[in-house]
Parts: sequence; C-alpha cells; structure tokens
Amino acid sequence: MLDTSSHTTRPQAIARIVLGAFMTLAGVAHLTFQRGEFQAQVPPWVPLDTDFVVLASGVVEIALGLAMLILKRYRVWVGLSLAVFYVLIFPGNLSQYTNGIDAFGLDTDAKRFARLFFQPVLILWALWSTGGLAAWRQARQR
Repeated sequence: MLDTSSHTTRPQAIARIVLGAFMTLAGVAHLTFQRGEFQAQVPPWVPLDTDFVVLASGVVEIALGLAMLILKRYRVWVGLSLAVFYVLIFPGNLSQYTNGIDAFGLDTDAKRFARLFFQPVLILWALWSTGGLAAWRQARQR
C-alpha cells in the first residue's frame, strides 16, 4: 500500500509545477497548433483514427497537467499516473525513430534516437516531483 501522505520539498514542488504547466501546454498543442506533428508520431499499427488518438491524448495530457498543478492531496497518484502515461506513449517515440518520421524538428536519426532517452527522464521527473518515487520505495520496503 502506498503512503501518499509524504511531503515534498520546495524543489520537488517547483519541478511538479513546471511539469504540470508543460503537460498542460503540450495537451493544448495536441488539440491546436501542433496537431499534425503529433499525428506523425502515432504508430501505424494503432487500430484507431490518428486524429482521434492525438485529440484523446491531448485531453489526457491537459487533465494530467492540471492535476499536477491542482490536486496536491493526490499528487503521488497523479505522479504515478503521469509516469504510466509516459510509458504508454513511448511506442510513438519509437515509431518516429524506427520509421524515420520528421516531426518537432527531429529530422535526423540521431536526433530521433537521442529523444528516446528523454522519456525515462520524464518518468523519473513525474515520480520524484510528486513524492511518488519515495512512496513506491517505502511500499517496497514493507
């Protein structure tokens, strides 16, 4: 059982707010000005309409971003949810790399490959900034 009552430090709170704002903006971008870029990342094997996937993931990103900013009482669960979301969208990054798709200025294999290493950073950022990493460690020790 996760102890969700742990407190976070000021740097963690700042990191959580920055990530929440980033996620909210990314979600808005899904729905508006970068919709085509995000469509390019949907793997061809996904059996849903590409535009639907982009719109749905944008709504989820906005919800998670706002939750990071507002739901302090549930921050551990929000952090865990965001980490899972990052895992679930990773195939899109892999697809962009393996299929050589240009989007977001990633116009070389080297740039697309380097981006793959940023996903674990986002996962750790979500877990650390919300206290989710500490709660998970405590749960494993019990």
